[in-house]
Amino acid sequence: MVLEILLKFDPKQLTALTEILRLGSFEAAADALGVTQSAISQRLKALEDNFGSILVQRSTPCRGTAAGLRLAAHANSVTLMEAELSRELRQGAHASQALKPVVIAVNADSLATWVPTALDRSGAFRYEVLVDDESISAEWLRRGEVMAAVTTQDSPVRGCNAYPLGCMRYISTASPAFMRQWMPEGPTPATLSKAPMLRFSANDNLQTNWLRQHFGAGLNPPVHFIPSTTGFVEATSAGLGWALNPASLVEPHLANGTLVEILPASHHNNPLYWQISRILAPALSSLTDKLRQNAKKALEPL
Repeated sequence: MVLEILLKFDPKQLTALTEILRLGSFEAAADALGVTQSAISQRLKALEDNFGSILVQRSTPCRGTAAGLRLAAHANSVTLMEAELSRELRQGAHASQALKPVVIAVNADSLATWVPTALDRSGAFRYEVLVDDESISAEWLRRGEVMAAVTTQDSPVRGCNAYPLGCMRYISTASPAFMRQWMPEGPTPATLSKAPMLRFSANDNLQTNWLRQHFGAGLNPPVHFIPSTTGFVEATSAGLGWALNPASLVEPHLANGTLVEILPASHHNNPLYWQISRILAPALSSLTDKLRQNAKKALEPL
């Protein structure tokens, strides 16, 4: 079905769309493709007229509409499948040497720890990594906007294969000064309802779930939003708030005393899975293999 849809459109128009969304502007897309900005505008307009919908929000940077993101993702998927077919037919010498586009969704903590070394560095792929909470990254797959995702969902999304990766371990941490100020007698429901807490985003429920598990429901502490994994650790060390941080990032701080564990033996293991489009799995087998190997070394067993 995807191929039938894409065959209705001019490949140059589809390439204009994918480059605008990848690079964020008509000018950058024109430079990348070696054409004028006017040509890029005309190609996109013709594609939108043919598709019957606006595909790109003319903002700074340019952003795709739901339809634009879906169409661009399918175009990238077809490019990847064509490259794999050429390789299988041993026509690589005559095929384009351009890096094959790979679009994946990854949670920020994995991206800040073990994922970068797990990405295939053979020079065959060009990555676009979208960052979202692991509890909802599977939605990118359901919408057809990414080829694969690191997610907490163990059941396969329709049309996908799911592979267990392991558990990312989190430790409840705060600075010694923060503990003296907010929890001098230790963590209790009363002190934790007042002590500032860190959250990555509105989708991040890690700290809230930990509170509920160990201290009961109904606690509503003040919240600082820090949308950065390393920023989380730095803000915790600086005494801005308490948080659950990846064990691999805070173990040195715990060892030298710049951070302390709020509630000993209360670590949280977050299970992670790799879900990948079944039709694209053969073309990305090297990425899947390397990612699973690295996860086995970096994560706790499920």
